[in-house]
Amino acid sequence: MPSSPSLTLLSKCTVFPDRNSTLGDLKLSVSDLPMLSCQYIQKGGLFTRPPLPVDSFLALMKRGLSQTLSQFPPLAGRLTTDSDGHVYITCNDAGADFIHANAGHIYIRDILGSVHVPECVKEFFAFDRTVSYNGHFRPILAVQVTELADGVFIGCAVNHAVVDGTSFWNFFNTFAEECKGVKRISKQPEFSRQSVLISPAVLKLPEGGPKVTFSNDKPLSERIFSFSREAIRKLKAKTNNQKWTDNEDDDKLTAVEILGKLSNDTFQNNGKMKSLIENWLKNGVVAKQQTAEIESNKATAEISSFQSICALLWRAVTRARKLPSSKVTTFRMAVNCRQRLEPKLDPYYFGNAIQSVPTYASASDVLSRDLRWCAEQLNKNVRAHDSGMVRRFVEDWESNPRCFPLGNPDGASITMGSSPRFPMYDNDFGWGRPMAVRSGRANKFDGKISAFPGREGGGSVDLEVVLSPETMAEIESDFEFMQYVSS
Repeated sequence: MPSSPSLTLLSKCTVFPDRNSTLGDLKLSVSDLPMLSCQYIQKGGLFTRPPLPVDSFLALMKRGLSQTLSQFPPLAGRLTTDSDGHVYITCNDAGADFIHANAGHIYIRDILGSVHVPECVKEFFAFDRTVSYNGHFRPILAVQVTELADGVFIGCAVNHAVVDGTSFWNFFNTFAEECKGVKRISKQPEFSRQSVLISPAVLKLPEGGPKVTFSNDKPLSERIFSFSREAIRKLKAKTNNQKWTDNEDDDKLTAVEILGKLSNDTFQNNGKMKSLIENWLKNGVVAKQQTAEIESNKATAEISSFQSICALLWRAVTRARKLPSSKVTTFRMAVNCRQRLEPKLDPYYFGNAIQSVPTYASASDVLSRDLRWCAEQLNKNVRAHDSGMVRRFVEDWESNPRCFPLGNPDGASITMGSSPRFPMYDNDFGWGRPMAVRSGRANKFDGKISAFPGREGGGSVDLEVVLSPETMAEIESDFEFMQYVSS
């Protein structure tokens, strides 16, 4: 079995579901099909060393994966294309790859202590640079467990035409629950294929399948920029032209924002909002007289914390790229459509239910106008992406079925993926939460950004930023940007 300079591959096997699937073929949707040209999603967690002998640990992981595959039959299946050109997931229990590797010379500090994400992290994932179309004849999922000198990395590579971030993290967290022995799994996936996203349109693919639409060979620099809760509150206050106060009672602003977000969030339901308000009231963070204010402010155009961070990054990257003033820049944001559609999809609908919302502005406008103006452009487009807009995006794709053109062909684009609301740290395989979340080489190019929640919670955010080395060096010395970044 071949090895890399960073690790030694010790074993590889196929793990099968512990129960036979009763799920029929699942047709790929108009959100799934464009991802056939994207590479497999590669994300995972860095953990301290489990308190188990290696053999027992591996047996635990395989058993947990087998049980999880029974709840997620598509991940043990394969893609198939029928005679009419429609692509399906066949839930045929063909199994998932399980890989055991060793990188005993790498310590947790080597990963967390480096300014830039070290190259060794890319070796912690299977299916490197594999295009999702290949799920026709390769597994849809591979789990790689890599032993480190003082820890372990659990990395998952999953076909992007089968899952988006919501589905990925639901699987990963369920996998952790099964390994820990949780008796009742909390978030069951929902596999229905009855929404407007399921279309009769056929995506015509070239012989041998589509290729990625960006270069795999350009030099890139990658860094995790962390934003603490306090720094984000300061930034949000500035964006909204509010007076900054270092008063924890001012958390009513955070409460307003979170409640507003929940209206479109994957995990939204009226009961949760009611209990959330009651919890804040009980703990005295939001006084009773402020409840009416929360309800009235939910629908306002107040710029959110995340949109404030995006605007800050848009300005910094545009400045660093030294673009001509007339050059049109693009900021793309992935939007979850599950709760935007009417009728709504199940919060745990399995598959892709995302659309890419672009915002355009000249380099001159991005840099000469203030932070709030940039954030307002993003805010307007995200707020406008209602059920009608989701359906218009579907109709547009049906009129011209195509793969998603991932990349930065004009040198002036930023693509924001993932979400700080994904439960990336809500997983414990039995010996504690992850020390960090990291991703592989997949789908990375100059201007690809991924948003993670900060490990400490409380609204903190980590941005995984991938840029050309020259652009990265510029934003690392950009005062407007770096003043909000944790050291």
